[in-house]
Amino acid sequence: MFTGIVTAIGTIREARQGGDLHAVIACPFDPASIAIGASIACSGVCLTVVDRGGSAGDAWFAVDISGETVSCSVPGRWAVGQRLNLEPALKLGDELGGHIVTGHVDGVGEVVGVCPEGESQRLGISAPHALAPYLAAKGSITLDGVSLTVNEVADQPDGTCHFALNIIPHTAEVTTLGGLKPGDGVNLEIDVLARYLQRMQSLRG
Repeated sequence: MFTGIVTAIGTIREARQGGDLHAVIACPFDPASIAIGASIACSGVCLTVVDRGGSAGDAWFAVDISGETVSCSVPGRWAVGQRLNLEPALKLGDELGGHIVTGHVDGVGEVVGVCPEGESQRLGISAPHALAPYLAAKGSITLDGVSLTVNEVADQPDGTCHFALNIIPHTAEVTTLGGLKPGDGVNLEIDVLARYLQRMQSLRG
C-alpha cells in the first residue's frame, strides 16, 4: 500500500527486454534502506525490487516489469531516460498524508489542457469510458503515483470523462507533473473506496 505522496524522482538508466522488461532506475535514496523484495511505486505502478546498489544519494534499484504491466501503463513510460515518481511502500505508523493507493493502474488518461491558475497549474485530463463512473468532484485520484483531489468532472458525449486538477507549485517541483503538456499520457488509479461502491451499486442493479 502507498499514500500517493512522492518522495523522489527517479530516472530509468537501463531497460532491456527478456522474458519480462528488466529496468534499472537511478534514484536519490540510500541503497541500505532499499530491501530486496520491497515494493516501490514507480509513477503509480507497484514494482518489486530485485537488486539495488550505489551510494546514499546516488543509488539505483532494479525491477522486472511484466508484459501485462507494460500494456496497462502509459506507452513508452519504461524507456531509458524516462523520469518516474517514486514512493516506497507505506509502513505501519507512517503518516497517511494522501489517500490509500494500491499501485495498480486502472487506466491511462491524456492531458487535454494545462493553464495557470494563480500560482498553480490547472490540468485537464481525459479519462476512458470505463473510469468515468468512479470520478467525482472532491474525490481522490492518483495521477502518475501522485494523490490529488478532483476539482470538477465533465462527462463527454462519447462516454469518456474530462476532469480538472490543481497542481500547486510544491507538487510541480517535487514530481514529474510540473512538466506535463497536452497530449501526454498519465497513469490513473481510482480511489479504492469508489471501486467498491461502484461494484456494490452494480450488484444492486
